Amino acid sequence: MARMSTWWLFRRLKTRVWAVKRIGRALKLFLPMTRDVLKGNFRPIPWSAFGLMALALAYLVMPFDFIPDFLVMIGIVDDVLIVGWLLNRVDDQLSEYRHWKYPEKTPAASSHSPS
Repeated sequence: MARMSTWWLFRRLKTRVWAVKRIGRALKLFLPMTRDVLKGNFRPIPWSAFGLMALALAYLVMPFDFIPDFLVMIGIVDDVLIVGWLLNRVDDQLSEYRHWKYPEKTPAASSHSPS
């Protein structure tokens, strides 16, 4: 029985690799995007990306959660799921910046040009 549940969990995680990749991509791209916005190199400012990132950080540091952290594993899973979902939304908001920053890696180039 344990072997079957381990196999099921592995298969389930394997189908969710795209979400983990998007989270990593959002984290890796957010700081350079912030730097380009502050320098004035990239416009329009993606306010929704900043808002979602602030919400994700606030959810991590605030003492209240949907599921309290004193319920050890369940409380941590709650944080991971919600912050992961928010970071996936951040990745959606960074698509225009990604097109601007790496035009050779994206199929459609944006109207912005890198400086």
